Amino acid sequence: MGKSKRGRAGGPGRPETVVAQVDGGVAELIPDPEVPHGWSLLIDGAPQSHVDLADPARLTFAYQRRLGHVADLAAPAGQPLRAVHLGGGAFTLARYIAATRPRSTQQVLEVDAPLVQLVRERLPLDARARIRVRSADARAGLGRIPDGWADLIIADVFSGARTPAHLTSTEFLAEVRRVLGPGGQYAANLADGPPLAHLRAQVATAAAVFPELALAADPAVLRGRRFGNAILLASDLPLPVAELTRRVATDPHPGRVEHGRELIDSTGGALAVTDANARPSPAPPPAVFR
Repeated sequence: MGKSKRGRAGGPGRPETVVAQVDGGVAELIPDPEVPHGWSLLIDGAPQSHVDLADPARLTFAYQRRLGHVADLAAPAGQPLRAVHLGGGAFTLARYIAATRPRSTQQVLEVDAPLVQLVRERLPLDARARIRVRSADARAGLGRIPDGWADLIIADVFSGARTPAHLTSTEFLAEVRRVLGPGGQYAANLADGPPLAHLRAQVATAAAVFPELALAADPAVLRGRRFGNAILLASDLPLPVAELTRRVATDPHPGRVEHGRELIDSTGGALAVTDANARPSPAPPPAVFR
């Protein structure tokens, strides 16, 4: 890892911003001025994660709250899960599951080894949490996990603010389904904007592999009015759509859930993506992170 250095002062009694060169660019760990033990992770200026070390169950970003709802509804409250996280960031969702579902066994696959080292050093994981972090490509690492091992797989992988092409295909999702046990769920953080070609293609791709789908996002994103995040949820068994819809709608930043025929129709006939024609997700407009 490139040597980390102190950045901007955090004010009297406050920690300073930490800046480090990682494989994905320049990483910044910025203390939250309103949350004493809160930190935000940025890569090249793009927000990646927020974590509260004193309260890992606090989820700040809207998309992370929606992923938290998925984790909450994946099994009865408090029941341990076997979870795989594709993409590490600040390990926010892994910390959340460890806090809300003690004794869960989790694997984190993050290709950026210097980033893993930075986060481990500056934002250490709870030593009691059963979280194994591996520096590995998400798809390659997934290939080493046994059939049916996972109850939940969360994909939140961005390189240069874009999801890599090899994580967008039916072949990739077939590998995801192999690792999931019966009734297991896959949740992916996707990013797109007008005309939503990537998002529609990803829904069509998931529909080619999984019989049950749902999509949660800000209504403006779903209507193609602005660039933003959407959470795609897939499983081989019916999803808890009613409760997910209620929770997403009552968040501080309310969202909407689409599912069933409405969701499939929204693809507009988009074709499933294969390895042969896969491409990265679109780059966000520069104004998104201003």
